Amino acid sequence: MYEMKILVTGSGGFIGSHLTEELIKKGYQVKAFVHYNSFNNWGWLDTLHEDIMENAEIFQGDIRDPNGVEQAMKGVDAVFHLAALIAIPFSYHSPDTYVDTNIKGTLNVLQAARKMGTKRVIVTSTSEVYGTAQYVPIDEKHPFQGQSPYSATKIGADRLAESFYRSFGLPVTIVRPFNTYGPRQSARAVIPTIITQLLTGKTEIKLGSLTPTRDFNYVKDTVNGFISIYESDKTVGEEINIATQREISIGELAAELIRQINPKAKIVCDEERLRPEKSEVDRLLGCNEKIIRLTDWRPQYFLEEGLRETIAFLEGNMDKYKTDIYNL
Repeated sequence: MYEMKILVTGSGGFIGSHLTEELIKKGYQVKAFVHYNSFNNWGWLDTLHEDIMENAEIFQGDIRDPNGVEQAMKGVDAVFHLAALIAIPFSYHSPDTYVDTNIKGTLNVLQAARKMGTKRVIVTSTSEVYGTAQYVPIDEKHPFQGQSPYSATKIGADRLAESFYRSFGLPVTIVRPFNTYGPRQSARAVIPTIITQLLTGKTEIKLGSLTPTRDFNYVKDTVNGFISIYESDKTVGEEINIATQREISIGELAAELIRQINPKAKIVCDEERLRPEKSEVDRLLGCNEKIIRLTDWRPQYFLEEGLRETIAFLEGNMDKYKTDIYNL
């Protein structure tokens, strides 16, 4: 086992649970920060094998509370900060909560890391900060565009992280995954939305716009990207994309899933799912030159393989998804 102790915020979520699992498998000591709730629910960590969970130290708290974050940061060598509100439609509905969680939450982590002398701080960004591609592939020098309150708060959090590196020498790295998918993803994301509707036998698949393109990372590739960036000594002070450098439109993606699961189904445009015109991000295709240059990371999963694993997971976990309800 490594002597290094790592705090993972947002560890009960989709990417966070996979990262927690992989860090433990690699022999790291992990403190898993989960969102406090009266049900004592640890999110997706509740589904992990006991061989994994017996090696995790659970800390229940709220990323918006600086005192709790400081308590969580005691005795750790590094922090992977993934806790965030991520749904774009809900950010139209409740932008204040996104400022509190995504900006103030990140500030709490940075302040505590500075006070504690934390050796590495990995802050999670998103490809949404780039907005619609002005050129492709999108490298880390691409302009930022706040095309949703979600995107705007992530831009703010990233810039705070940068400021703590520049102002105080805090060893920060900003990790920017492009669209991640895979087992445990919530139904508000496009791939589980399509798959769960198909698996329940629906023949009319409700979607928003079909023309936007995305660069989809399978979650295991994303997690290995995080760890490779952390394990490299060349990445401090950098912001780094995790991307496959391949794109597919939502319409093409839906057609492929329909072909695999139920060829009789067809796509129906649901007005409720459309983003406002100026808010829709029309194209995301990431450049992965920097992560390949600074780390040993390479994408291992083709889309077809990742989709197969995702379908298999969802087939066995349909009880956890409300397929009849549009999830903001």
